[in-house]
Amino acid sequence: MIQGTVIKSTGSWYNVLLDEETPDGARELRCRVAGKFRLDDLNLTNPIAVGDRVSVDVETTNDDETGAIRGIADRTNYVVRQSPRRKHDLHLLASNVDQAVLITTIIDPGVKLGFIDRFLLMTEPFGIPTVIVVNKADLYTEEEMETYQVIHDLYTDIGYTVLLVSATSGQGIEALRELMEGKRNLLSGQSGVGKSTLVNAVEPRLDLRTGELSDYTGKGQHTTTFAELFQLSFGGELIDTPGIKTLGFNYLKPQDVAHNFREIFALSEACRFGGSCLHKDEPGCAVKASVEEGDDRVTDLRYFSYLGILDEIESQNYWERRKV
Repeated sequence: MIQGTVIKSTGSWYNVLLDEETPDGARELRCRVAGKFRLDDLNLTNPIAVGDRVSVDVETTNDDETGAIRGIADRTNYVVRQSPRRKHDLHLLASNVDQAVLITTIIDPGVKLGFIDRFLLMTEPFGIPTVIVVNKADLYTEEEMETYQVIHDLYTDIGYTVLLVSATSGQGIEALRELMEGKRNLLSGQSGVGKSTLVNAVEPRLDLRTGELSDYTGKGQHTTTFAELFQLSFGGELIDTPGIKTLGFNYLKPQDVAHNFREIFALSEACRFGGSCLHKDEPGCAVKASVEEGDDRVTDLRYFSYLGILDEIESQNYWERRKV
């Protein structure tokens, strides 16, 4: 068998970049999955992710070389989300990621702090560093720049990197390249934030297809259908993912949320019930006290976002929350 890295997922087939050539001299091979693979006993819509290291059997049929994926190497981490089509299942976005890059905007489309918090809840459990990139800086008036400053201060204060860029003017592009250099970067964002345009500004040779905002809905047109890994000319890799509309968390438990809002978890040591406190109605809760006193250790913006996700999870019945 030949070892390789999955660089593209197209549903039932995977493109694998091989460590060595096939008998016909190919370095990239279209492969199917042979056998059943599971991840931590979770129900998955896709057993293999872009970024996986796999073992491949080369098969030749009618002079056409394909591969059969027989094994997956242990992952250093992975990014998973609730399946948008099958709410009881999970979808693997990528694996073995060094850094996540979330693209957002203040306007066109408008910023959604709740989505940022939900994305961070997707990467935080695996300790994946996340950069929040605010695109379309060339469109911002003084009012939008004030909003950006609020976002910048909110997330840098709890340890995240926030970068203001413009794919159109080139502002911040070199700084983004420096952040991405030498790393495997997962790029994601909601539709319409200019992700493909930004990728093309960072790495023009990729020339990804871009889409415009719909005049009628104000929502972006999906330009990426499947996740794909690209090599960066300045060092490192980029995993481009489909635009995300919403993020649900029926696979998490309430305590998972409490432990992965990093500033809430840090302050929970001072709660009467420590790490078991959910910071809702418990007496002696340091998190609630911080919010009520406005001392900014936990901001009301993040706290209300936390409560919203917590309420959503707690309202789901047992079958919706099962992890089987």
